[in-house]
Amino acid sequence: MTTSGAANIETAAVMPSQSNTEHHTATAYYDGACPLCAREINFYRRQKGADQVSWVDISVMDCVNIAPDLPRKAALARFTMRDFDGNLVSGSRAFISVWKRLPHFRWLAIIFSIQPLAWLLEKAYGLFLKTRPRLQALALRREMGRRQK
Repeated sequence: MTTSGAANIETAAVMPSQSNTEHHTATAYYDGACPLCAREINFYRRQKGADQVSWVDISVMDCVNIAPDLPRKAALARFTMRDFDGNLVSGSRAFISVWKRLPHFRWLAIIFSIQPLAWLLEKAYGLFLKTRPRLQALALRREMGRRQK
């Protein structure tokens, strides 16, 4: 996604959804059809503290908007997270938000919340997004090779 689309969800403040406030969880929206993304999210889901996050695979959702303020296309393009307070963040800020909830990763959240490291993480995430289609194809070929053996 271009940066103009990313800016739309980078820090949008919204009302918390009822499900988030009732269960005291944040919500992570991810592309489960992306083998790299799914593998990383599955890793995070097995970590201590992962129960503080509601993990939503939006690749299986057939709708235009995931939420009134979150178009499906934007959420598929960038990892997106809604915090307890209803703030919507994407990209590196979404990863930092996840890491804050996982005790073994809090140190990453602390480090990458500091400038210029926060800026560098966002640039690295942007680079990943540009190469993601090629990396996905490579991961799929590798997966298919394993299945054939």
